[in-house]
Amino acid sequence: MRAGILVKRKRTGARAALLAAFALSGVLLLGQVVKNQGYVPFSDAPINYRSENLDDPIARLQKQLDRGEVRLEYEAGRGYLRPVLRALHVPVSSQTLVFSKTSFQFPKISPERPRALYFNDDIYVGRVHDGASLEFISFDPMQGAIFYILNDQRASHPRFERAALDCVQCHVAATSTRGVPGVMLRSVFTSPDGTQSPGTRSYITGQESALPDRWGGWYVTGSLGKQAHMGNTILPEKSRPEQLDRTTHASLPDLAGLLDATDYLSGFSDIVAHLVLAHQTQMHNLITQTNYQTRLALYAEETRNAASGSAPGAPPGTVSDAARQRFERPAEQLVRYLLFANEARLEDHVAGTSGFAEEFAARGPRDRRGRSLRDFDLRRRIFKYPCSYLIYSEAFGAIPQPAKDYVYRRLFEVLSGRDQSPEFASLSGEDRRAILEILVDTKPGLPNEWRELVGQAQ
Repeated sequence: MRAGILVKRKRTGARAALLAAFALSGVLLLGQVVKNQGYVPFSDAPINYRSENLDDPIARLQKQLDRGEVRLEYEAGRGYLRPVLRALHVPVSSQTLVFSKTSFQFPKISPERPRALYFNDDIYVGRVHDGASLEFISFDPMQGAIFYILNDQRASHPRFERAALDCVQCHVAATSTRGVPGVMLRSVFTSPDGTQSPGTRSYITGQESALPDRWGGWYVTGSLGKQAHMGNTILPEKSRPEQLDRTTHASLPDLAGLLDATDYLSGFSDIVAHLVLAHQTQMHNLITQTNYQTRLALYAEETRNAASGSAPGAPPGTVSDAARQRFERPAEQLVRYLLFANEARLEDHVAGTSGFAEEFAARGPRDRRGRSLRDFDLRRRIFKYPCSYLIYSEAFGAIPQPAKDYVYRRLFEVLSGRDQSPEFASLSGEDRRAILEILVDTKPGLPNEWRELVGQAQ
């Protein structure tokens, strides 16, 4: 007998039999913010994670609020959510819903009242129905994930509060966030009470994750064809993971029948938003990891030279082999993830219903032929041109120069066809050429050899 079928497609007071677990690093926050006590990783030089000198989108918005340039108008029943999303340019269509009791605000989370999550390229926003606070992860170009909360009660001067200690104690992990303050998505087998089913494993979701192992604990709307996943299901007591029905409710057009969506900004938990979120979270972590490891390697080298009292003995800008090895390892992982080398293949057509795909693709930028890294494929892979749009992000631009030089060199080797190693076998010659041309047209600061190669072929 298959276990986990849950959806009653009718609006009644009966509890929908859907419970699951989710963790998006940095939104598991308490209403009380602890700022100056306890251990926070990377607090020392050269990272200085506790620094107040931040330039992430939330920090910028707070400065605008302080200067009176922006006002957040409180909405009855929805608090500051909509005005905050508008001020941060986070689309409502990005909404995904989770109903597990894994947040610090877990008493308020249920299948009828799931937690809502929204995102753009630089920000993640979480809201629990009737919760005390809105929850944020905002990416600073140098520091990576910065965690904030905003009291969701009416105030004359709303203020974002940083919540470093509350978050990084749990959300700096070797496997799930690559050892840096970051973001993660989990998929778990969930018992009817909302906890992880005893004795079962959990999965960290990224672009390489097999679809049947994704979204345990999430609502998922849209069409996936014949593809199965763990969303929209529970694992009943005394059932085994292999008994979970991952197909019956894999494709649902909307949330009707699952819950009353009146109190949410959207009636969807869009599959395309889920796919992009799975890619983006680990891409952010890899960018931060490469940034941190480069800065740590260069700082350690400078410290050793200063302690020995000897001159570096090398021209300015020279990096030792030991330092280079430290940051080239994560930089190589970054290159492979950036080019979707390990992406799990889609086995059927995927289509969302919230309008997220259209909004996301419309943001560009586009090359002279109208192509964009945001264009979707959704038949065999996520994107038509498999190179991450986060290459345009401020965080990518802030990668220290030695590592960025390495990333650009490796990208050029792959995109020019000089690197034909098996790791990049998923990229056809046509793919490589299109990505190269798009980047030359849309990405400032590329090495001259990129433009020269494209120019030769035109």
